[in-house]
Amino acid sequence: MPNATISTPLAPVHPLWMRITHWLNALAVLVLVASGWRIYNAAPFFPFTFPAGITLGGWLGGALQWHFAAMWVLAGNGLVYLAANVSSGRLWRRFFPLSPRGIVHDALAALRGRLSHADPRHYNQVQRLAYLFVMVDIVLLVLSGLVLWKSVQFGLLRDLLGGYEFARRIHFVAMAALVGFVAVHLVMVALVPRTLLTMLSGRAGRHGEPA
Repeated sequence: MPNATISTPLAPVHPLWMRITHWLNALAVLVLVASGWRIYNAAPFFPFTFPAGITLGGWLGGALQWHFAAMWVLAGNGLVYLAANVSSGRLWRRFFPLSPRGIVHDALAALRGRLSHADPRHYNQVQRLAYLFVMVDIVLLVLSGLVLWKSVQFGLLRDLLGGYEFARRIHFVAMAALVGFVAVHLVMVALVPRTLLTMLSGRAGRHGEPA
């Protein structure tokens, strides 16, 4: 009787909680950006506005409602993501160690097309820096957003951020940085499309270790 072949189940790369929070964050960011552009258009502080067709809300009041709703989703979901990463030890396994030398090395390798993407469980140091940056950037977005939402109630935070108008600029720049991160992230997904499948299914291959 021939030996039966026993198939090994695909090892998880991204746990379920990570995939859920990732897609919720993506949805929240999309709503925040589109509604935020509409809010900015109502009182621009740079010599440009965004085309109405790529904004959300239709008018200032509608945009504010969308924006605040998405803000709570991003803040709550972000706290769950951070807590799960810390409690599971995933934060330290995936995003550290990190060093200036390693970042420069991996950045130069990426520019030369020599940076390997063979193992989706392993983040290179440029990826680690980018993901850590976006975590800090989202925290700054939420804090500056609280000042814009309830300036009087968050008076101390408003003063720490340099006042209401300066907080608006911090919020705008932080959101622009987040949009830049998303743009680069989408380019990388286009270059390595199996990372999208991994984020959908949570699995990549037969011989990996759990995330």
